[in-house]
Amino acid sequence: MVYATYPNLADKRVLITGGGTGIGAALVEAFAAQGAQVCFIDIVDEASRELASSLGAAKHPPRFFHCDLTDLDALAQVMATIESECGAVEIMVNNAANDHRHEVKEVTQKYWDESMAVNLRHQFFCAQAVAPGMKAAGTGVILNFGSISWHLALPKLTLYVTAKAAIEGMTRGLARELGPFGIRVNCIIPGSVRTPRQMALWHTPEGEQEILDAQCLHERVEPEDIAAMTLFLASDNAGRCSGRDYFVDAGWYGA
Repeated sequence: MVYATYPNLADKRVLITGGGTGIGAALVEAFAAQGAQVCFIDIVDEASRELASSLGAAKHPPRFFHCDLTDLDALAQVMATIESECGAVEIMVNNAANDHRHEVKEVTQKYWDESMAVNLRHQFFCAQAVAPGMKAAGTGVILNFGSISWHLALPKLTLYVTAKAAIEGMTRGLARELGPFGIRVNCIIPGSVRTPRQMALWHTPEGEQEILDAQCLHERVEPEDIAAMTLFLASDNAGRCSGRDYFVDAGWYGA
């Protein structure tokens, strides 16, 4: 994909969670190509280091920080390190998540807490961490990632869809609270994105066809499609967009 160029993204300090693989890797590549200063967080070390190395020729080579986002103490430390070494984050992209499949009867209190921690909780605390720097600058962008899954009530994902539905509500709350300081907050809602993980774990040829048949556009959504929307919403061209949900799902209306 050839992305639109957004001159105002050059030199912007961007932080992306879950940036080592899949959608996150496409986001890292896309922002780096815009000339942004990209930091990204992940727990997958080898793939993350390879990604950072592959983009070494960028204007600002991306920087990888290892962090388990479910460990809030570790997250706070990494966020402080990023601000100290790279400067206040100007664009926060909350991408990280894990769509574990499960049956309702299997859910324990521990599993519930773990699912909310990996899919919901860190998005709020990342936003909380970057908000002071954005307030001081009088501008900033926070982009949270939801999911088409809860809009379709997809099976075996009850906790995941619970978290993803909550992210849309959190986005509106943050947009209202932070808007007076010039901070825009939006939610990006991917459809079924063709990533290596999804293809390896969940997708079959039959399932692929079912997804295509349910979409208005009979083409699979790729990570680059999500990155294109993310670049736009991060840019000044989206300067009056806040508190809203933006779908990139090829018009998927049926489960």
